[in-house]
Amino acid sequence: MTELATEVRDVRCDDRDAVRTITLDRPASRNGLTTAVCEQIIAAVRDVPGEVRAIVITGANGAFCSGLDLKDAMRTGVTSGPDIERGLRTYYHGVIRAIVESDRPTIALVDGAAAGFGCDLALACDLRIASDRGVFGEIFVKRGLMPDGGGTWHLPRIIGLGRALELMLTGELVHAEEALRIGLVNRVFPHGEAADRTHELARTLAAGPPLVHRAVKRAVYASLDSDLTAALDREATGQVALLGSRDFTEGVTAFLQKRTPKFDGR
Repeated sequence: MTELATEVRDVRCDDRDAVRTITLDRPASRNGLTTAVCEQIIAAVRDVPGEVRAIVITGANGAFCSGLDLKDAMRTGVTSGPDIERGLRTYYHGVIRAIVESDRPTIALVDGAAAGFGCDLALACDLRIASDRGVFGEIFVKRGLMPDGGGTWHLPRIIGLGRALELMLTGELVHAEEALRIGLVNRVFPHGEAADRTHELARTLAAGPPLVHRAVKRAVYASLDSDLTAALDREATGQVALLGSRDFTEGVTAFLQKRTPKFDGR
């Protein structure tokens, strides 16, 4: 597809090669989140055209996301008053739900710090790529708070219970290479190459079969709270549906013809 770039205040959105890249660009707060920014991210994740088959979320200016923009929160009263819970559930939890519920593969490209809710934002994505200057921190405890962006659900499932509790109870930072070692990230690239290498990965995913991606995501996330029998049932149902798809026919035909398949999501 042709390149399409739009800018809506603090969030930039670029569609290229069937990949949507969503970039937080708020240098004064190191890409801190506000309710307005959350609304923009939600819209960018949910309102994707059919030809976009993978989503990358990243931050500009050598930072991923510093979490809640505390200055803005104090100014607007987000951290006090009767609307605290409504704002948290509607906007901040809305971002996490939008990412997790997306039927496209999602990738967080963490170049710089992913702190607090910014860390949870990265955890919500299907894959995490870090540059060599990427840093992750569940730093809520250092502010007298607990994780509130799904970190208590995602982190133990990604790196294991003991390590997850250690990071949430201490607020210690995890740098890129250590994050790779413990399975917090999938790959680490030099920061000068990270954007291009991540786009290559996203483009590879975008060339894959969309029906399979959707089925795999649904089955994997559902399996986290179910047993083996339920997982096998989901796999059987999903596989039977995929066997009747045009993409399955295309995949087999391409294999027999020794060419790259061209999947269209049908």
